[in-house]
Amino acid sequence: MADLTPTPGNPGLHVSKPSPSAPATASAVCRCGASATATGDAQVRALVEGYTANHGPAHQEQDR
Repeated sequence: MADLTPTPGNPGLHVSKPSPSAPATASAVCRCGASATATGDAQVRALVEGYTANHGPAHQEQDR
């Protein structure tokens, strides 16, 4: 399997939850240079919401 971790050259969002009892983890890198990581279901949810609202897809909307 390929490494799905986002990098400055391949920005994006990666979320992992290997089992129902394991905490979720996430990493995000945006084209604007912002990056973040989170561990725990609540923190990952907040990272995804923030990334979606302020980075990644939000930047694509601005670029159109």
